[in-house]
This record gives sequence, C-alpha cells and structure tokens, in this order.
Amino acid sequence: MTLTRLHEVLEAMPTRIVACSGGVDSMLLATVAHRAAPHSTVVAHAVTPAVPAAATARVIASAETENWALQLVRSKEFDDERYLAIPRNRCYFCKSNLYAAIRELPTRDDATMLSGANVDDLGEYRPGLIAAEENEVRHPYVEAGLGKEDIRSIARELGLDFAELPASPCLASRLYTGTAVTPSRLRSIEIGEDLVRRLTGIDVVRCRLREEVVLIEVQAEDHALVTAEVIDRVAAAMRHLEPSLDQVVLDDKPYRPGRALRLLA
Repeated sequence: MTLTRLHEVLEAMPTRIVACSGGVDSMLLATVAHRAAPHSTVVAHAVTPAVPAAATARVIASAETENWALQLVRSKEFDDERYLAIPRNRCYFCKSNLYAAIRELPTRDDATMLSGANVDDLGEYRPGLIAAEENEVRHPYVEAGLGKEDIRSIARELGLDFAELPASPCLASRLYTGTAVTPSRLRSIEIGEDLVRRLTGIDVVRCRLREEVVLIEVQAEDHALVTAEVIDRVAAAMRHLEPSLDQVVLDDKPYRPGRALRLLA
C-alpha cells in the first residue's frame, strides 16, 4: 500500500531529477522513480569531500545495475564562505549549492527535482528543507505520507541490498558548529569511522570533531568494543592525513543523531 501511494505521487511528475546522496531514502526513491519511468528519470549525485566515498561507489554501482541515467555533479559548497564557517544551518548552504549544480544539468525545462526527505524529517531541524523550498524541490515521500520505517519496508519488499544500510549523513555533520572544515579533515573523519567499523564490527560510528578533539561516538552497548588499542590505531590513521587531529578519545556520551549541530552537546 505504501509503495502504491509513492507510485501515485510520482505519476504526477512525468519528468524527474532525483537528488541521490547514496543513503537508503534517496536510493530507494531513485530506484522506484526509474523503474516506473526509466526514460523520464535522471539521477543526480554530488561528488564532494562531504560525501563519503562509499556512498558515491554505492550510487555508481546501483546506476550500473539499474541502468540509471546518472549525472555526477560537483557542487560548490567549498567555494562558499558561508558554508565553510560551519554555522548551525550549514545544511542550507550545502543544499543550496547542490540544487544550483543540478539546475545546470542539460535536462528538460519541465523536469521536477526530487529529494528523499520524508515525514519524519519534518519534525527535526532541517535547514536544507528551506533550500529545497527555494529551489522548488518536491518531496515524494512527504507527499505520500511515508516515514523512515515505511521507506525501509519498501526497500525490503523490493529486495534491495541497501535496505538495512545504517543512516550516514554527510561528513560535515560530524563537525561541531563553528569548527573549521577542510577536505582533508573530512577525509580523515571518513577514514577514522571506517577503521572503527573494521576493527570492532560496530555499524553506527561517528567521529565528531570539536575544535581539535576527535570524539568517537557509538551506542552505549558498544562502548566496551572501542578499546585503547582501537583508539590508538584510529588516532594514528587520522593524524597521518591531518596532523592537526592529534587527540582522539571515546565520547562518554552514547551516540545521538545531530549532536554536532547543537551548541551544547
């Protein structure tokens, strides 16, 4: 029934461009939209230091499997001083640059830009939704009344291999508000998180950067798995790429989505 509602919403958008980050929500939207109208659907993915390499690889692999019309775009948030300051509403500037880059694609003038935002997102602090409104981006999941569990349920129903993929927002979300962002810092964070996962088997990992201190954040039940040896290896790997990141500790607070956006955490 939920998939039927999504199809009904998409049918009202005969030509679409799906902004696909590589997460479950946008990957499913791209898959469903393309399967329903393969000749009228373009999938756009931003290649930027803020997007994990694994997410880009996932999008490219799905494009090959599903035969998407994939367009890789280079958004220019790292040329935007407002974004580089990492304000609390950083997502607004990131999404504004993303949508501007997608608008430059050679597509039909009547193409509708789509995002993977869902009804659960509406109750959270999401400045990117303001950028979406300014760029006339539509949210099919919201229009169909679908939330995160509905989306995963549809992905399971369709047998998609990313149905159980843990949530992983852009790498810039790991930086506490006001902490300077650089491509090398984001790459170091990505390397650190990947290493924690490989060494411990933990799925949900965040390496948050607060000023010059890296805080490894995991769920409470996983704290014991992040041993001193794990921390030392992560610190060495991150420091090799970004020497300024010379202090890595396990956060005594359990994982909490969006913690770095808060001025007090």
